[in-house]
Amino acid sequence: MAFTCRATAAQATIKFLKNQYVERDGVERPFFAGCLGIFGHGNVAGIGQALQQNEDFPYYLTRNEQAMVHTAVAFSKMSNRLRVFACTSSIGPGATNMITGAATATVNRIPVLLLPGDIFVRRNVAPVLQQLESAQTQDISVNDCFKPVSRYWDRISRPEQLLTALPEAMRVMTSPAETGAVTLSMPQDVQTEALEYPSAFFEKRIWSVPRARGDAQAMCRAAEMIRAARQPLLIAGGGVIYSEASGALAEFAQHTGIAVAETQAGKGSLPFDHAQSIGAMGVTGTPGANLLARDADLIIGAGTRYTDFTTASMTAFQNRAVKFVNINVAEFDAGKHGGVPVVADARTAFEELVELVAGYHTPAEYQERVRRFRDDWNKEVDRLFHLQHGLPVSQSEVIGVVSSVSERCDVIVCAAGSLPGDLHKLWRVRDPKGYHLEYGYSCMGYEIAGGLGVKMAAPEREVYVMVGDGSYLMMAQEIHTAIQEGIKLNIVVLDNHGFGSIGALSESCGSGGFGTEYRFRKDGKLEGNTANVDFVANAQSLGAQAARVRTLDELRQALVAARTNTRTTVTVIEVDRNARVPSYESWWDVAVAETSEMESVRSARDAYEKGVKRERHFF
Repeated sequence: MAFTCRATAAQATIKFLKNQYVERDGVERPFFAGCLGIFGHGNVAGIGQALQQNEDFPYYLTRNEQAMVHTAVAFSKMSNRLRVFACTSSIGPGATNMITGAATATVNRIPVLLLPGDIFVRRNVAPVLQQLESAQTQDISVNDCFKPVSRYWDRISRPEQLLTALPEAMRVMTSPAETGAVTLSMPQDVQTEALEYPSAFFEKRIWSVPRARGDAQAMCRAAEMIRAARQPLLIAGGGVIYSEASGALAEFAQHTGIAVAETQAGKGSLPFDHAQSIGAMGVTGTPGANLLARDADLIIGAGTRYTDFTTASMTAFQNRAVKFVNINVAEFDAGKHGGVPVVADARTAFEELVELVAGYHTPAEYQERVRRFRDDWNKEVDRLFHLQHGLPVSQSEVIGVVSSVSERCDVIVCAAGSLPGDLHKLWRVRDPKGYHLEYGYSCMGYEIAGGLGVKMAAPEREVYVMVGDGSYLMMAQEIHTAIQEGIKLNIVVLDNHGFGSIGALSESCGSGGFGTEYRFRKDGKLEGNTANVDFVANAQSLGAQAARVRTLDELRQALVAARTNTRTTVTVIEVDRNARVPSYESWWDVAVAETSEMESVRSARDAYEKGVKRERHFF
């Protein structure tokens, strides 16, 4: 092997990343869009210098390390996992700030490459600034905390280790089943050490993203179960979106008449007005979807992990004869609930199944039930959009206004609080990429950073970030990154003076919303007047155009005007935290104290024990 290219480990890393490409369905594209980062003593002279001499590998300065990973996650998710960012930080707190972002990526199975700085390998200067010392071993740093939240983790202790570590990182990130956060810890001295690397290491490499075909026997068995079903329900998860299977799913649903419910990650798999679309599934689902699930004799799960929100904590499927067919690229998920595992790409599976079940169609009474559920739900959405609640307005009315202003290819972005549940039920998706919710980890603070990533991936689309005041206060500083980069977002802040979602949950558990409102302390308790925040002044200080509105008409006017702006705008509106969208035919397992002096808690415990009895196991 000829060694012809002398480079530092950091320079070699960037040079390698620049030449990695992915291909799916004959379309080839560069895998990396650049690097997000914040420099410190652990990476400025290594990765920082390497980025400086590679202007064709863009570097984006962010404001918070966790936020930059959220931006990278959103970018990759919007790109159907076919493009990614690298993220670099210094050692110590810069690195550990990224851990929450790493967990968000891995839980959602979104590829991102993390390059945190690490302590000196040669050790003689230890303890360096921000180093965690251990009396039991010298071979540990805070970067070991990334191990449980990374799909692949390595520490580069010698420059030549990149020759094996970087290809492994690419293998994991381009795997439809095993992807997630990849962490390569980069000790600050090793980053700057040089080696003669083989020139072949830096040649263009194309990684093919496969469309796995289901085992023929499993496909035939799945088809037999579908043909025998009288009350089937298909649950579309994020895998349908990532595999770009919406067209194939629509054809399958049309030919079979099977209703399609959607998870948070799968919302948009069908447009809301498709005849077989029954809307959101589970705890945050529509009544039609949950009633069909309750009676279903067959559940076809496509690209879903069957989280507790999807299964209503294992209470959603009450038919004692129910069976499962699970289509998933991940064998782990395909085998859940004793189902027939079809380990396959969703688009490929639907294209084959529509042929295997040719001639099958759900009964007429089933179709009539689906039609009635759809009609009733559209009326309920219209009611919630036009409550005429008065001031402060309701959250559902705000969603209705944003929906009325948005256009078909616009994107709604959200992540945590009560908004995801309401959006899951109410938002009328018209495009497979029009609904962007991070709900696998439900990470507060994702919204604005995530909106930035979505806009970077799809600059031609208008992006609406809907965020509660609680999430905004956790991580709003990426507004300034958007201003610096000339990236325009439409941000709507719903001010309910605290944590409305958890307040409602606390009430349901008998605790009355304890500790969930922004109130001054009075007589030793948080029961004083509301501690208000000037969100307009805050957003303006970060460079955004901002205004507070009170009425729905004012909100509509502000959002219409925002569409013509070229700079990020923030519109703040107060909402009534007690005006909530109902739960429909669903239940969520949140354990309530078994004993308490509070009557409200004892009453909630009684209701909880009744709910738990409906939970089921499937084998």
